[in-house]
Parts: sequence; structure tokens; C-alpha cells
Amino acid sequence: MPVVRDLRVLLRLRDFRRLLAVRLLSQLADGVYQIALATYVVFSPEKETSAAAIASAMAVLLLPYSLLGPFTGVLLDRWRRRQVLLFGNLLRGGLAAGTAVLILVQVPDWLFYASALSVTSVNRFILAGLSAALPRVVDTRERLVMANSLSPTAGTLAATAGGGLAFLVRFATPGQDMTADALVVLLSAGVYLGAGLAALRMPPDLLGPEPAELQPMRSVLLSTVHGLQAGLRHLRNRPSAARALAAMTLMRFNYGALTVTLLMLCRYAWSDTESEGLALLGVAVAFSSAGFFAAAVVTPWAVSRLGTSGWIVACGASAAVLTPGLGLPFEPGPMLVAAFVLGLATQGAKIATDTAVQAAVDDAFRGRIFSLYDVLFNGAFVGAAAVAALMLPSDGRSAVLVVTVAVIYAAVAVVAPGFRRR
Repeated sequence: MPVVRDLRVLLRLRDFRRLLAVRLLSQLADGVYQIALATYVVFSPEKETSAAAIASAMAVLLLPYSLLGPFTGVLLDRWRRRQVLLFGNLLRGGLAAGTAVLILVQVPDWLFYASALSVTSVNRFILAGLSAALPRVVDTRERLVMANSLSPTAGTLAATAGGGLAFLVRFATPGQDMTADALVVLLSAGVYLGAGLAALRMPPDLLGPEPAELQPMRSVLLSTVHGLQAGLRHLRNRPSAARALAAMTLMRFNYGALTVTLLMLCRYAWSDTESEGLALLGVAVAFSSAGFFAAAVVTPWAVSRLGTSGWIVACGASAAVLTPGLGLPFEPGPMLVAAFVLGLATQGAKIATDTAVQAAVDDAFRGRIFSLYDVLFNGAFVGAAAVAALMLPSDGRSAVLVVTVAVIYAAVAVVAPGFRRR
């Protein structure tokens, strides 16, 4: 298989292997932690969940970081990225352990969300650092395309495996549900610590930026605003990267709206108990992750023939056609197929976007640009959750929402060829 051959080529690169190990452990822990949060917030028998409650939780967890995220990009371009991966993962391990304690003592919701926010904020910082560091461990553009296809997708599969592990631990734990949730969160803390220790296998200066670009903390804080302005000017002068980011933001919005829809369907429309709804959600996550894996197999071939813009067009067009056909019946079978298709389309477009941005942006600006990328990514998801909260009924069935998503996908497919011509 071509994907196996490509992976074999990349794994010959020692530094790529080591960076990949950090990504896999880090995102494995993310999968465990995120499922623990979902089961506690959405599927806890003590809570009456609504679309508005899900949207509020997403806003609390993602929106504050989306507002502060650009400042981390300036740090990524001035701090050694290997140290960010090391200390960031160690910090997440400690914070996740604190979240487990808060679940056990049943603190007010705002305090629990504040703890979860601290973990997910560092998470976005690390994901931006992993993306910014990737060009430092591969040696050609062709390998960079392969790395962008395989590395984030492998991380997504690791997150899926972490989610599966979280399900197993939770269902296997006897006693109260909160004890099981706390145990799963504590497991994620241990894996975060392992990810931090794995970063020690890389030299401190390997992932950049160059030593001449490093600055003390005081200078970094003073230059943050100017650095962000420079990053935006840099992006404005690279229209192909800016347009790819715009298309990806719209597709992420759609994915967020359909995620909230799926959560509500699993919780109320397709199940009679919380455990049954949780099991259905696990199956849907598995189908979506299979789509992500398929994107890793298909995207290098598709980009070589269609280009990054052409592949984004194909992903948007296929999603526009299939979303209403599979989603409007609101039945588990078609929706699971839709989860696969949208996983493939979303991840395929993201791989193309990552490659376009990395190829067009200079190394000295990559941290800032990828932090802005994260802001768009998370802001679109939060916005989608808010829109879904307004449009979704209590059981999650909204034909208007599904049609709206299909129209946005179609708009991406129609406009993207114009990007390529210009």
C-alpha cells in the first residue's frame, strides 16, 4: 500500500520518529481526557443536558483560549519548541490530576470548567507547536506533504484509541459514575507525563526557532503585539495560505454544528439510557476516525493530481452532496456513514491546508500563523455550537441545520476554484 511505503520512508528519519512519538502520546492522552469530559458533562445521569448546555461547555473550554491564543504563537517563535512540548505536557499532567480531584469532591460547575480550560488551553499550544516543528524534521516538500498527511492523522487515530481506552476503563470501573470519570481523567494525566518525557529524546534546539531568534521573557511580552501584526502582514502577503485557512474555517464550522447534532441524537433520539447513548457515541467516533485514516491514504495522491485548492474543492463538494442525503433521515445507520464521509472530507481539507500554510509561511512566523490557525479552528467550532444551540430541538433533529451546513460546504466548493485562478 502507498501509505505503508510513505510511512516507512518517513520513519527512516530519526527526528521525525521522535516528534511523532510525542504527538502520539500527547493525543492519546487528549482522547482519554476529552472522552472523560464528554461523559461527565453530557452523559452524566445527574445532569439534564441540552444543546445550549453543550454549547456553553464548548465556549467555556475553547473561546477564552481562542481570544488569547495568538499570544502563544509569538512565544512559539521565540521559545525553543522542544521545551514547549516537554514542559507543556508535564504541566497538563499535573492539571489533569487536579481535574480528577475536582470531579471526586463534586465542586461547582464553574470551577470544574476552569480546571478543564487550563488543560485544553495548553493542549492547543502544544498542537500548534507540533505543526510548526514538523518542517524541521523532514527534508523535502514531497515528504512534508506525506508528513502532513500521516502525522496529524496518526495523532487523530491515537486520540481515537485514547477515547476507546477511556470507554473501556469507565465501563470496567465498578461503583459510582463520578469515580469512573475521575479514574479516566487520572489515566490521561499519566499519559501526558509520558508525552513530556518522550520529548527529552530530542535535542533542545532541534525544533527551532534558530538560537539567534530566541529572546528573554520580558522582551517577548513587550514584542507580542508587534509580532502579531507582523504575522498578519506576513499572512496577507501569502494569499494562498490565507484562502486555505478561510476554507478550512468554514469546514470546521460545519463539523462543529454536526458534532453537537450527533451528541444530541445519541443522548436523546437514539437511546433510552445514558450508557446506551455513550456506546453509540463511541461507534460514531470510530466511524469518523476511520474517515480521518482514509484521508491520510487518499490525500497525498489527490494533492499530487488536483493541487491543494483542487482537493479542498473536492472535499467540500462531496460533503455538500452527501450531508443532506445521509443526515436528513436522522437514523443511526446513515449518520454513521456521514460521520465517515465528513471525517474524510474535513481531515483531507485540513491536510491540504496545513501543507499550504507550511509551504507558504517562513519558519520565523510559523508559530504565530499556526496559533492564529488554532484560533480560527476553535472559534469556528464554538460559533457552530452556539448556532446549533439556537436551531436544534431537544432531540437533535433539525433539517434546517443540516441544509445550512450543506449550503456552506457548497460555497467552499464553488469559491475555492476562484482562489486557485487568482
